[in-house]
Amino acid sequence: MFHFAQHDKHRLVASTTMKHRQLRVNELVKRELSAIIAREINFEGVLVSVNAVDVTPDLKSAHVFVSILGPAAGASVIDKLEAHRTALQAELSRHVVLKYTPHLVFHLDDSIERGARVLEILRDLEKSSGEDE
Repeated sequence: MFHFAQHDKHRLVASTTMKHRQLRVNELVKRELSAIIAREINFEGVLVSVNAVDVTPDLKSAHVFVSILGPAAGASVIDKLEAHRTALQAELSRHVVLKYTPHLVFHLDDSIERGARVLEILRDLEKSSGEDE
């Protein structure tokens, strides 16, 4: 029984270490990709921000969540990133050494926009409850 408990403890430590490693890889790819995008791609008056990167455990693909601030449509920004995907991956491979260079998959992250809308609704509710009193 004691041997089994030691094995479970080791597996728990290994799992925690893997999660920690995964978080470090995600943050490293996010930081480098943000810098590469800022340096290499011009979005004409639009601020494009990489909010999060989720690299799969096998390191073969990375889901990149970007938000935009400005007049451009989100789809056009994603299309432009997709058009530059191979160049971004090549540049990323020069800056980040991993077993594999992940295949980048871009997603529009509208969480900031949704958060702003929730705050707007809360302010409207406060105003209407203040008027009722």
